[in-house]
Amino acid sequence: MVPLSILELVRVTQTSTPKQALDRARDLTIHAEALGYHRVWIAEHHNFPGIASAATSLVIAYLAQATKTIRVGAGGIMLPNHAPYVIAEQFGTLAHLFPGRIDLGLGRAPGTDQNTLRALRRTPAAADNFPQDVLELQHYLSDEARGQAIEAVPAAGTKVPLWILGSSHFGAQLAAQLGLPYAFASHFAPRELLTALEDYRRYFQASAQLSKPHAMVGVNVIAAATDEEARRLATTQQMSFVDMARGQRGLSKPPIDDIETYWSPAEKRFAQGMLARSIIGSKDTVRRGLKALVDETHADELIVVSDVYDFPARLRSFELIMEALNSAD
Repeated sequence: MVPLSILELVRVTQTSTPKQALDRARDLTIHAEALGYHRVWIAEHHNFPGIASAATSLVIAYLAQATKTIRVGAGGIMLPNHAPYVIAEQFGTLAHLFPGRIDLGLGRAPGTDQNTLRALRRTPAAADNFPQDVLELQHYLSDEARGQAIEAVPAAGTKVPLWILGSSHFGAQLAAQLGLPYAFASHFAPRELLTALEDYRRYFQASAQLSKPHAMVGVNVIAAATDEEARRLATTQQMSFVDMARGQRGLSKPPIDDIETYWSPAEKRFAQGMLARSIIGSKDTVRRGLKALVDETHADELIVVSDVYDFPARLRSFELIMEALNSAD
């Protein structure tokens, strides 16, 4: 089967603090390294009380410091929120601190609301410059940037691997044009998964970083001893998506016995649409789901979100997911 990675949301729950969320992200990364996961990525979100990963490069450093071999990176940095020069400085520094272990996934969504975007001193129009910003950032990380009038010290020559993240054809086509690996966010936007991957592979042009297409597929997976238990654990994530539809940004909630008491029919359709690619169940159910997903998408790698409220149950979910992958034909 394919390599398996983790997208860590650094969730703050109703019974935890941001410090505890960060410590749990660190402990999960240590656990993932021991289990054989390939990489752990952190996503940039702002003004979400339930997500403690806003200072993404700092969180990456915290996780990398606690581990030895697993790759750690951004999945991703929302580049329109930042000057490419500053991101080059940050990730160039990380590359020197943790050589050969840092990834830099790039997205063009703000990862926040419009008012917070203004607080970041950015405008929605900044996203229009995303392709040019990617190229500028790539230059700052290259050998050619050494000794230039404007050099992002100590980024020059680090060649931190860049990824394009996306949930539409735009990201797929840009990744193909630039010859970069592509990660599709089907864990929350599954609709265009197959056609975006088709575009990426069809139009891919080899580059200095990558000789052939490399596609990673994001997927929600929750594993437990039984299908019933896993479905109950999954209500935490389902409630998060319902709250999103309601315009609420609260802390992660413990699972409930009957999700039908929480959502309206319209909210149910919204949440189920966003979570349509989820794989939820026992190890055998997860094994079948992962195999079917890889067979359908021909993914080169999977990156898993396992949004479970109770931390020991979350660790166990990742253990079962890896066991399921290893037992797949």
